Amino acid sequence: MRLKVIIPVLLISISAGVLAFSKQGHKEDPPARYEVIMNLVGQMLKEGHYQPKPIDDKFSKEVFNKYLRSLDTEKKFFLKSDVVKLEPLSSHIDDELMGAPVDCFRSINALIKQRVAEAAAIYPEILAKPFDFSVNETVTLDPDKIDFPADEAARKESWRKVLKYRTLEKLTDLQEQREKDKGKDSLKSKTDAELEVEARQKVKQLYDRYFERLKNRQNDNDRFNLYVNAITTTMDPHTDYFPPDEKRAFEEQMAGKFYGIGAQLKEEGDKIKVVSIVTGSPSWKQGQLKANDVIQKVGQGNSEPVDITGYPVEDAVKLIRGKKGTPVTLTVKSVDGTTKAITIVRDEIVTEETFAKSAIINGQHKIGYIYLPEFYADFNDRNGARSADDVAKEVAKLKAEKVDGIILDLRFNGGGSLQDVVQMAGLFIPEGPVVQVRSRGGEAVVLRDRDKNVQYDGPLAIMVNEYSASASEIMAAAMQDYKRAVIIGSPQTFGKGTVQRLFSLDDFYPVKDGSSLGALKLTQQKFYRANGGSTQLKGVTSDIVLPDPYYEVSERKDSDALVWDEIPRAAFTPWYNPVNTEVLKKNSEKRMAASPAFKLLNENLSTLKKLEKQDSYSLNIQTYKTEQKTNTAALKKYDAVNDKVKELSIVNIKSDIDKLGNDTTKLARNKDWLKARTKDIYLDEAVNVMNDLIAQSLPKMQRKNQ
Repeated sequence: MRLKVIIPVLLISISAGVLAFSKQGHKEDPPARYEVIMNLVGQMLKEGHYQPKPIDDKFSKEVFNKYLRSLDTEKKFFLKSDVVKLEPLSSHIDDELMGAPVDCFRSINALIKQRVAEAAAIYPEILAKPFDFSVNETVTLDPDKIDFPADEAARKESWRKVLKYRTLEKLTDLQEQREKDKGKDSLKSKTDAELEVEARQKVKQLYDRYFERLKNRQNDNDRFNLYVNAITTTMDPHTDYFPPDEKRAFEEQMAGKFYGIGAQLKEEGDKIKVVSIVTGSPSWKQGQLKANDVIQKVGQGNSEPVDITGYPVEDAVKLIRGKKGTPVTLTVKSVDGTTKAITIVRDEIVTEETFAKSAIINGQHKIGYIYLPEFYADFNDRNGARSADDVAKEVAKLKAEKVDGIILDLRFNGGGSLQDVVQMAGLFIPEGPVVQVRSRGGEAVVLRDRDKNVQYDGPLAIMVNEYSASASEIMAAAMQDYKRAVIIGSPQTFGKGTVQRLFSLDDFYPVKDGSSLGALKLTQQKFYRANGGSTQLKGVTSDIVLPDPYYEVSERKDSDALVWDEIPRAAFTPWYNPVNTEVLKKNSEKRMAASPAFKLLNENLSTLKKLEKQDSYSLNIQTYKTEQKTNTAALKKYDAVNDKVKELSIVNIKSDIDKLGNDTTKLARNKDWLKARTKDIYLDEAVNVMNDLIAQSLPKMQRKNQ
């Protein structure tokens, strides 16, 4: 591939440029390290990226604005005049990537440290005095709806309103707790005035920790890492710079070594947000913690839960991790707006639970169900687990059970091995193209299934959602192009149609003292469907569209995402018994329109969308309580959706039960796995669609076999 040509040439050109530059400073001088990294990243983006944007003044200004947002997400530090003052440097970043001194970063870095120090003196002064919650005023929390403060007085007023809102949240929580504790002789009820003092103290503690972190834990290197990532993610969302520690963490993640509760976390403003749940982990087994949930507090045993708002993610992880078998209680605000306490027992992640697994759903027809959490492949062990081989085994077991149809569940499957998705598609189609891959400036290479045998030729459905990405999209797209399967799920899948490769910067410029410069995860290829359309940005459109309960998390949300395009169609022959998706779609729409569960789900989604559009929040306690009461009542209906879903009869294949033996832990995990699927509104409708597909397919299959 082109990569083999690019990298040696790139290595020579980068090394020469950096060596020439490094003569200007001492190797011990920290700023020199920044220039080396910038020069390496600049040339790798220019020479190695699949579709590089011109690194010019326009690109620089985009990076400049993104970096300011990453440093001051709530617009509470910088003044409007600061942005004007820094503006001349906004066109300097492209020069820095080509070897110029990193003046833009240094100037912004010096100013943000000054502004943070000033803000650190503002909040204690404001929180030293009681708030008047009888005043009718509002606060806007969405940073996209506000500008940087015009002057110091405007900045102080902005801080006052935010601190008042945070105190109002704490105060109403304390008042609710007081009501719950009424009648307990051992407790003396506090007055509203006393609770207001306590609420301000709690908010001050929160911001004390936040500013302590900014002062002592977020250093120049951390802000420089943000700076480089503002550059790389402006090129495209999946090109990232990893400093040494994050590089190690990324490699551990790719190796599948997770510990603790198995939730990947990130900082978003002053919040700790769940990025994803590791399949097979304690969080996954417990089932309540979800992607995009915000962890507010961490509790250990009977101790008072620690409010982790404002914590760096590494400190939050230290609290969440602990000894095997011990419980940790997380206070979580979910994406649906509800707050709940979730207790998870710490454990090592059991890797076998990340593998393909099957079951049988009994009902109108006997339906096989295959769950695939990722397209895994052990590249270090030729005898290790491969997702394509494992799915082939599950298909064989289901065929032996004489199922009438198979549902392949790729929801929340973020992708993985390209080789395995091509091989897996071949289980369901004769020889033919599965996906096309194009490198920078090169012709598309068609990756095809070369096995003319079809392991399973019966009715097939594939479940997806907005988190189904990359290899999942390739699989769904291939089956859709061949008219081999019906695709059921979110209106569109994630839309990640690009391929990345990790490069260690140390391979290009070894540092003599042995320290590491980090790594660059670089986008180098793009996927295209057999029909020629890219899976990038648009993803795969489901044939049967189900209401999507998630906020938009897809590639389309990022303005820096690569565009959708198409290339010539590969030559392929559609399936002999094409799926009539129009009939299936009409039947599904009729069922959902008559379903109390889907009706309630749609009502709840409509409520969530309205809440999401709320621009401002009242700082009057009575108005605030009324709004919260209304919102809570509306959102509580969401929990009732599953109560209206009929239970599926889903059971294990006997051979799988025999393998579990008397292992109580594995039996319990298996029981939980089945239970999570017995009242799944989406799987329930997928079964209904499959029943229709079986009725549609059987006559043609019978004619074929005559």
